Amino acid sequence: MKKRKESEFQPNSYREEMIKGDHGLRGEGSGFTENLTLLIGLSWALFQIASAGFLLIDSIFVRAIHLTFAISLVYLNIPMFKRGKNGDWDKRILLAMNRVTVIDYIFAIFAAFSALYIVIDYMGIASRAGMPVTRDIIFGFMLILLLLEATRRVIGPALPIIAIVFIIYVFSGPYLPDFLAFKGASISRFISQMTMDSEGIYGVPLQVSATVVFLFVLFGTMLERIGGGQFFIRLAIAGLGRFKGGAAKAAVLGSALTGMVSGSSIANVVTTGTFTIPLMKKMGYPAAKAAAIEVAASTNGQLAPPVMGAAAFIIAEYVNVPYIEVAKAAAIPAFASYFALLWITHVEACKLGMQGLPKSSLPDVRETLKEGWAFLIPIGMLLYELIFMQHSAEMSVFRAILVLSVIMIGLHVIRARFNGETFWFGLKIGVKEWLLSLAAGATNMAGVALATACAGIIVGCISLGLGQQITTFVEVLSMGNILLLLAITAIASLLLGMGLPTTANYIIMASLTAPILVRLAANVDIHGMDLAVPLLAAHLYCFYFGILADDTPPVGLAAYAGAAIAETSPIATGVQGFWYDIRTAILPLMFFFNHDIILWNIHSFPMAIFIFAMTILGCICFASWTQGWFVNTNTKLENALLALCTLLFLNPFLITGFVLPYEYRYVGVFIAMGIMTAIYIMQKARPNKVKPLKMPKFGNI
Repeated sequence: MKKRKESEFQPNSYREEMIKGDHGLRGEGSGFTENLTLLIGLSWALFQIASAGFLLIDSIFVRAIHLTFAISLVYLNIPMFKRGKNGDWDKRILLAMNRVTVIDYIFAIFAAFSALYIVIDYMGIASRAGMPVTRDIIFGFMLILLLLEATRRVIGPALPIIAIVFIIYVFSGPYLPDFLAFKGASISRFISQMTMDSEGIYGVPLQVSATVVFLFVLFGTMLERIGGGQFFIRLAIAGLGRFKGGAAKAAVLGSALTGMVSGSSIANVVTTGTFTIPLMKKMGYPAAKAAAIEVAASTNGQLAPPVMGAAAFIIAEYVNVPYIEVAKAAAIPAFASYFALLWITHVEACKLGMQGLPKSSLPDVRETLKEGWAFLIPIGMLLYELIFMQHSAEMSVFRAILVLSVIMIGLHVIRARFNGETFWFGLKIGVKEWLLSLAAGATNMAGVALATACAGIIVGCISLGLGQQITTFVEVLSMGNILLLLAITAIASLLLGMGLPTTANYIIMASLTAPILVRLAANVDIHGMDLAVPLLAAHLYCFYFGILADDTPPVGLAAYAGAAIAETSPIATGVQGFWYDIRTAILPLMFFFNHDIILWNIHSFPMAIFIFAMTILGCICFASWTQGWFVNTNTKLENALLALCTLLFLNPFLITGFVLPYEYRYVGVFIAMGIMTAIYIMQKARPNKVKPLKMPKFGNI
């Protein structure tokens, strides 16, 4: 039998995998630099796995080493200057060394040493806490500058600029007008807080990045690399392709499944959209709508348990609850949002007169499961550890990675034997692919690590006393009105999200507004009852609107990625995607006032199912209202009734509380069901004027 080359067993090159992450490296290193990057990435991944499993080391050391790896990778892969229009390097760069320069190497060395300084002189720093010597100030100042520059290189200038504004505010506070005045801080105190303590750069955001987030990103990268992403897409097509608008429904389900292990909007769009967007266009969806459906589905992937986005783990730390509680709180809003998007795709298909995909062109469900059932094992392991064993998120994903590693190597051995190769050949390929996936997962984390570290500067400035001044200013700006503060928080999150990744956006907004939201809500009286908002609800509110910024025009990065695949306008895609995502925006507004939706103090499973069904119906009514279609075109009266049903489903007490006691708040749900049924009967009785769309011919998918 003919021998097969090793490359045939490797679907993606290391470099291709390396640039797939949301804020992973997009550098241009090659040759020695690429090999060095591979070595550093692999060392980083092995260190993180060891520290999660068996290596006992001080948490501040883990954070410092985590930052050292990340900042080194950025300087070794992303040069300071870009190439000119003619492809030549900027003449200001001296001693050009392939695609990165000697200057970048020098920066990488100094940045690594600055990040590790707290480890190198830990005992000395601990003995002079709050009283840094000149050497401490020099290395601390160097770390801040190099961190800001590295962050600019990997995720753009927005976050470093915001951090610089906060730093300027700290030192200029005593000289500002009274309503902005702040007592300020000395250079010694500032450097000590930022670089020699766990209240600044080495704070909670970087801790979460260095422990939980890294492992989940690594888990997703490994699963994607062995074919898990394609398996989920084929499974979605096999299950939903035959229904009306089936290609779009499959895109939604595929993105939800991919999002559960990805946690990145842009990576999700690129992974699933490459297949689903052209398929939707072929089915008859306009290009902008096809891209917008994929973008809306991928954006919501950060909401889908068990992985969610990186910010979800930081929520658990800030609120001081186990991660499983955050996942539990996010479960109903996330899955209800996906149900509503499935409904929107159905509505769009009805408007266009579409039909389902022919059964002959669909993948067989049994064959798909037979080929990819192994991909479900590590996810099942993760869920088992989180839900049933109730282990920490870090321990759960660590064990899931161990299981996935065995499966990854084992699959290559089985494939090699199936193709007539030896056991040792398959083992060699499997181990090599495993090592490359570890390195790819590490390099995908570089941007997230630097974003959390840079956001730590902002958090550190706030904890210096600046936070009280800003929160007072925000409270005055909202005039003590909880609804106005909610609007300010939502708009600010969307604006910040134009230039910041979700994690950094959430950290800033939650630090500034979450405590005020809880405090102001305590003064709100609804039908004679105080509105006691859980801190978790306030943090999730900031998180949701930070995520929506990924497809909010004019900058939504996920919209640009989807538009590029669909070959359409990114602005049109962003506008359409945001219109679809309004269904997600209504949920945080509702669960802020109705905590049942996040299962707060709900411990009955039947009750949870009832609330889930209630939330789904509310989201469907809202989507039908905004899309102007339920089972037929809506009249003005039907639109008004659907808006009323939305409120009755999502927060029945807002209306029924005027006439009924709180204990009977769910009576409104049954009233809404009656109204919804009446609308269905009225619309079914009217003739449908939409003509069936001619179906294109399909081969096997």
